[in-house]
Amino acid sequence: MGLRREPTARQVRLATELRRLREAAGLKAREAAALLGVSSTQINQIEYGYSGVSEKRLRSLAAHYSCMDEPFTDALVAMATDRTRGWWEEFRGRLPSAFLDLAELEHHATYRFDLEFLHIPGLFQTEDYARGVFAYRVPALPKEDLELRVSHRTQRRAVIDRPEPAPYEAVIHEAALRIRVGDRAAARAQLVRILELSELDHITVRVIPFDRDNFGGAWSAMMLAGGAVPKLDTAVRDAAHGTLFIDSESQLEAFRTLFRKVEAASLNPERSRDLIHQIAKEL
Repeated sequence: MGLRREPTARQVRLATELRRLREAAGLKAREAAALLGVSSTQINQIEYGYSGVSEKRLRSLAAHYSCMDEPFTDALVAMATDRTRGWWEEFRGRLPSAFLDLAELEHHATYRFDLEFLHIPGLFQTEDYARGVFAYRVPALPKEDLELRVSHRTQRRAVIDRPEPAPYEAVIHEAALRIRVGDRAAARAQLVRILELSELDHITVRVIPFDRDNFGGAWSAMMLAGGAVPKLDTAVRDAAHGTLFIDSESQLEAFRTLFRKVEAASLNPERSRDLIHQIAKEL
């Protein structure tokens, strides 16, 4: 099997976890290579995601690294042997890899938490809303590229529409609900879409109102995606240079705590729906 030219974020995450296990065991790459009877180059290729790893070899590495966490090892094996080619593959080579990586992360997530303050969460966005967001880019996107992004965003809804979807909680600031990315009709349709989704058993929508006292968390927009085990959770944040996928345990714990802190400042689901209804009536 040849080397990968551009590993996906999921492949890189597996590679990172294997490197962390080796480092926790106090072994250098050449020592791990000797234990497997391979070259240190092969270990480096595995640990940077340029080469895959078989179940047999991965379990051997876990044993050599004294990893006693069987559910974690099993989850790594599942990542290593997964051959899913999802709908996002049709966009490979047509959109930046971060778009595909996000869709793959969502596909495998066991839960999803979103915090949004200026935009409606991507999974909730109507086509008109998504088109309005992408059309505001400077410099402007060519029409074909813009429509590719809109198509990708709308297809991401598959994770909340499929049978047995993962639990999803979105905490949205009132500002995001009131900012008109499109015209009044588009804004109203977007709010109706959120209300419809909020009625589904697996989706919880909470709103942070403008009049909430002592709220200083408007900088904390994020997404948290659950892994097969908590060690494999991922936080996603937007940055000036692109999308950040965050996986260190200390940062993940901080983001989980931050989400719960912001969630505590939000209205309960019933009062949140009432507020969304009120905003829609004002349009």
